[in-house]
Amino acid sequence: MAPSPVRSALGRALTALLATGALANPAWAAPEKAAIFGVELFDPGVVGGRKARPDEVRRLGLVTDELRKALGDSVEPVDTAPQAAEITKQAPLYKCDGCAAAIAKTLGADLAVSGYVEKGSNQIFNLTVTIAEAATGKVIRGGRVVIRADTDDTWAHAMRWVVKNRLLTEPLPNRS
Repeated sequence: MAPSPVRSALGRALTALLATGALANPAWAAPEKAAIFGVELFDPGVVGGRKARPDEVRRLGLVTDELRKALGDSVEPVDTAPQAAEITKQAPLYKCDGCAAAIAKTLGADLAVSGYVEKGSNQIFNLTVTIAEAATGKVIRGGRVVIRADTDDTWAHAMRWVVKNRLLTEPLPNRS
C-alpha cells in the first residue's frame, strides 16, 4: 500500500525541518567542554603570599570537587593534568591575566572555570568563581559569596550556592 499524499507531505516537511535544524533541541546538544581548574587561596594579609596550610589544601580540594559536581550537568569537564606544569608555572591563576583561558584552549576546552578563596580573617572568607571563554578570555559569568565560618560544610555550601545562584541562574550566554 502506498503512503497517502498527506503522510508523504508530512514526512518531507519533517525531514526538511530536521535537516535545517529548526527542530533541534538545545538540551540535546553536547555540553561545552570546560577546563575546571583547582580553587586557589589568596591571603592578602601576607606580603608575597604563602603556601596553603594542609587543612586549607584539603578544603580547597573539597570546594574544587563541589564545583566540578555542581557544573557536571552544564559542561563536560576536560582533564587538566596534561597542562599541570604550565598551571603550576602560571599560578596563581587569579593573578595571571587570562592565562587560565589560554591553558583551557590548549586543552581543547571551550570554557575556563577558575576560582579562589580570599582569606579575610580566620572566620571570614570570600569565594570567587569565574567562567571565561577559552578562545578570547572574556569572562562570561562570575560570582562571589562570603563564607562566615571555617568548616568543610560552610565552604562546600558556599560553592554550591555560588554555582546555583550566580553562575547558573540562567543558561550560559550564547550557549544552550
